[in-house]
Amino acid sequence: NLITVRDDDVALAYGNPSLLNPQMSGAITFQHDFLFDGIAHGYAGFGHHFEKAGITGHLGFVYLDYGDFDATDEIGNVIGQFDAGETAVTLGVGKELYERLSVGANLKFISSNLENYNSLGLVGDVAATFHDTASRVNVTLVAKNIGGQLSTYTEDNNEPIPFEMQLGISKRLRYLPFRFSLIFHNLQKWNLLYDDPNTQDDGIFFDSDQASGDNDFFDNLFRHLIFSGEFLFGKRDNFRVRLAYNHLKKKELSVENIRSLTGFSFGVGFKVSKFRLDYGQSFHHLGGRLNHIGISTNFREFKKKRKRRG
Repeated sequence: NLITVRDDDVALAYGNPSLLNPQMSGAITFQHDFLFDGIAHGYAGFGHHFEKAGITGHLGFVYLDYGDFDATDEIGNVIGQFDAGETAVTLGVGKELYERLSVGANLKFISSNLENYNSLGLVGDVAATFHDTASRVNVTLVAKNIGGQLSTYTEDNNEPIPFEMQLGISKRLRYLPFRFSLIFHNLQKWNLLYDDPNTQDDGIFFDSDQASGDNDFFDNLFRHLIFSGEFLFGKRDNFRVRLAYNHLKKKELSVENIRSLTGFSFGVGFKVSKFRLDYGQSFHHLGGRLNHIGISTNFREFKKKRKRRG
């Protein structure tokens, strides 16, 4: 959900194509998430700047592997195995319209297979980013997953695409090596609460009901917000420490009356020679956490070395 940072990391273009810029030309990245019970998710991408057209493009590939499953008959006897997974090929472009305004768009071709059921989809993202280098502020607006299914799992059973609007702002401090971001997600839907009869207030007094309503308002508001920060150390920001908090995950995945770090995530990134390495950990539930690794480089780094040798 990080849609506000505009630098040379081409992986950010998947979530916000208006972040594409000439610094990403020649950049290649591979990101992988280790999910629960052997489920794997990842992204590979490449960026290139077209000088004459003044646009930067990227090509990306997203995969989600659910692993192998036992196929059983109606009484539970194992009769074989099947697999399930999803992929998306992304093609995107970004262009700086004015000195402080960039726009971009992604086109994603999606393929999903669940045993012998298959579905295809075509969706797009559109985005705009205002970036002020003097004040070190970025403001961005993204509309994600505009489109629909091209073919369905079963006949005449069209399923909705998870359309989402996001608004974000980031600010890098002038006298401290720190950048914070605030993301407002799911703009298209205000109420993110769900009815849970176990937590309903059965009080009969007006004051109690009023307090409950106030709490619901602020709880729902913060479910839309993701807070993140990044410490950047070194002359070229070669060492980074990251942290974030997602209130929606905290509320939906926490176990009642048990303290945990659910909703928080932490990470580090550092550059070794020509490669940038990243590691992150996200606390989803008491039952487990998500581990993330990434490696990125830029082909222009190798060309510079050859020129110096020449």
